Amino acid sequence: MIIVTGGASGLGAEISKSLRSNGENVITISRRTVVGDMNHVSCDLADYSSLKNAYKRISRINTDVNALINCAGIASMNLAMTTPSHVTERLVKTNLIGTIFANQIFAPLLIKSGGGRIINFSTIAVSIGLKGESIYTATKAGVEAFSRTFANELSNFNITVNCIAPGPIKTSLLNGISDEQIKSIVNRQIIKKQMEPSNVVRMVNLLLSDCSADLTGQVIHVGGV
Repeated sequence: MIIVTGGASGLGAEISKSLRSNGENVITISRRTVVGDMNHVSCDLADYSSLKNAYKRISRINTDVNALINCAGIASMNLAMTTPSHVTERLVKTNLIGTIFANQIFAPLLIKSGGGRIINFSTIAVSIGLKGESIYTATKAGVEAFSRTFANELSNFNITVNCIAPGPIKTSLLNGISDEQIKSIVNRQIIKKQMEPSNVVRMVNLLLSDCSADLTGQVIHVGGV
């Protein structure tokens, strides 16, 4: 079984859909309530007790958990000095604390299953120091640092931990970002084209495969920087 946080919408939904089409048993987690979907758990990813309740529900399913994919995240295009405090707190709690909590809480299920894969999500904005994304970038830089260290902590349990850091992908996260801004970011990639969700899905499939068994603690840029 594979757990996908943020799996009810955006990139997480695309990844979940692809995995299911490949025959994987996928449990999605998000704040959203998905009526009639027995494979979705609603919870607040930034709330430890809420995620712990989701863990208890998932752990009752008598199936090995082989992977955790953390897609949940939010963005806010704003200069640091003009970012309201409540927006800063929401970004940190969702992107960084939420990812850390999910790793902490669900890693024991992978250990119990004998190993597996953890995939966290960062962004090209960390590497290029994207103007207007300083708070968002700080949260994702934290995710990268956490993932490298967590990879060391889990190496003896046959669990790999890697980050995927895409450029701008056509999802709701780009709402409020102009075409010119997107073009400017894409021009700083090695491959100068805007990537589709399918490009990220292929990278997820690679990291889940046996081909990546010895790849851990890495940040992989879809599009290159």
